[in-house]
Amino acid sequence: MSDPEPKMSDAEAKPEKNAKIHVIRSAQSAVQKMHKAPFRAVPLLITLATTVVAVVIGWAMWDAYMEAPWTRDGTVRTYVVTMAPEIAGRIVELPVVDNQFVHKGDLLLVIDPTNYTIALQLADAAVDQAQAMAENAQREAERRRKLDDLSVSAEQKQIFDANAVAAQAQYQQAVANRDQAKVNLERTQIRSPVNGWVTNLYARVGDYAAIGKNAISVVDADSFWVDAYFEETQLASMHEGDPAKIKLMGYSQIVRGEVGGVARGIKVSNAQSDTQGLATVNPIFTWVRLAQRVPVHIGIDQVPDGVRLVAGMTATVQVDTRAGRPSH
Repeated sequence: MSDPEPKMSDAEAKPEKNAKIHVIRSAQSAVQKMHKAPFRAVPLLITLATTVVAVVIGWAMWDAYMEAPWTRDGTVRTYVVTMAPEIAGRIVELPVVDNQFVHKGDLLLVIDPTNYTIALQLADAAVDQAQAMAENAQREAERRRKLDDLSVSAEQKQIFDANAVAAQAQYQQAVANRDQAKVNLERTQIRSPVNGWVTNLYARVGDYAAIGKNAISVVDADSFWVDAYFEETQLASMHEGDPAKIKLMGYSQIVRGEVGGVARGIKVSNAQSDTQGLATVNPIFTWVRLAQRVPVHIGIDQVPDGVRLVAGMTATVQVDTRAGRPSH
């Protein structure tokens, strides 16, 4: 029989056991580090991605607000046709109401035509009378011309010729008066000269319409534009025809337009004189120079559905100066 293997003492077995434990712990630590490494990279990747996005957004904002001319000082404008009667009288018909849309040629109001109808009848009668007198005077003059000098003197012939000319002139005058009476009768009806909206209507049936006094106004629906006030330092990069984006206060939709022109003059306060004719010069600080704002006409090309243009609305305007248009 072989001798049994000698048993290890506790002192000898303990270092070996500690070594195994150390190896196991080292392995576990390595595994944990391997698992933690990807998680530690996530914050770094998020930081890098956030930085890139911030740079891109910052560049876009700089390009939009610094490179492209823009202003918040814009106002919607339009033409308003004010109609004042050219004849006087009571308003007997008013077929429209305030803010109603009307088409070109639609009837807006009617002034009492009674007096003007009578005036036209009188003018017609005056024309008939003047025509009869002119024809009679012409016949008398022709008869005198055919007579010899023994029957009618040369002086009488001249008198009858002059009477015929005067009668013809009176006839022409009567015709002109009749034409004026027709015009006055037509003017009793005021019609819209444009497509648009009746605005600020205060006239009522029964009111007296005076000559030259505004009775009704219509906002021209086909004439809206935007006056954008750009700083003078931004004008060099803008040209007629450059596309523009218009953002109206109260609407999220973008209205499309284009640069129509730049105003060639603004008021200069130093050019104003006082009551004595002396120049009024405002004190300035040479180290502070503020850029003047110049009106730029922005024509409106496209209005999104749901957007209501109203003269006087506030608008933010941005002009795209990189549309490839040649400089003027």
